[in-house]
Amino acid sequence: MAFSILLQILYMKFIYAIGISLISLFSFSQETPELFLAELTKQFPNVRDFTLSPNGKEILFTAQSVMGNLSAIVSVKKENNIWSQPEIASFSGMHFDLEPYFASNGLTLYFVSSRPLDQSQIQQKDFDIWFVERATLDAAWSEPKNIGSPINTEDGEFYPSIANNGDFYFTRDNPDLKTKDDIYKSVYENNRYQKPKKLPMSINTEGYEYNAFIAPDASYIIFGSYNRKDGFGSGDLYISFQTEDGWTPAENLGANINSNKMDYCPFVDTKTNTLYFTSKRDHTKVQQEKTLTTEEFISELHKADNGSSRLYQVSIDALLKQ
Repeated sequence: MAFSILLQILYMKFIYAIGISLISLFSFSQETPELFLAELTKQFPNVRDFTLSPNGKEILFTAQSVMGNLSAIVSVKKENNIWSQPEIASFSGMHFDLEPYFASNGLTLYFVSSRPLDQSQIQQKDFDIWFVERATLDAAWSEPKNIGSPINTEDGEFYPSIANNGDFYFTRDNPDLKTKDDIYKSVYENNRYQKPKKLPMSINTEGYEYNAFIAPDASYIIFGSYNRKDGFGSGDLYISFQTEDGWTPAENLGANINSNKMDYCPFVDTKTNTLYFTSKRDHTKVQQEKTLTTEEFISELHKADNGSSRLYQVSIDALLKQ
């Protein structure tokens, strides 16, 4: 009898948990992503990555060639409530640079580059995390500096994101491991970064995990993962919450945010709970309703959501306040 009651209790708890999960995903799925800065960024074949300065007046993103072999970090600034024309950042444009990230004070910017450690060298290094600094928000950026060990190694390091306590989250690409791309954390302690450790299996799997955005208070993490069983396409965005018991099993952000194409590179403006991300979703039509003129065909080719990497925005306020 007691065993039967126990089974009923466990069953009800399971049903409740599933119900709460479905409700949260359903309520969240009502938000539909919209293109962001489409007119300013359409001049670039591909754009990806996104970081917003703490005062909300400067955006940096990555612009790339069609095949992605040319990559530079681009800046736009808000002047009189209007975003300026894009300009290559002062420290970029010579090497393969990508994935900028503003520190919380807006005076340090982290990014990824394959540039050589010494400017006198020609041969590129593996991908490392670098940073530039400035004295004030209006000052020029310094010369780039390599963040060094223990974060950078002979493997590739990507996509920096930093919590308010200084803990440093990033992706490491280790071709010798079965889990090729994983998300790591380096604890900031005694004024220095400690040896990075992989996040647990509730986030990292035997597949690919990458491009993690950590909430300033480390209460949640949003990241990309490739070809999971619950995925909608080649790469989807997932979220995990940090509790007293550790990180919760990562959940797919749903079909309204993720597409059947690559969705990646998350960034959250925590003042508005707006998620910015990159997507290769394609809304061009295979079959047209009528024969297109040359001008109409070119217009269809050049539409923003044509399968090229573009920036999108969507509110996740409901998800974060559930």
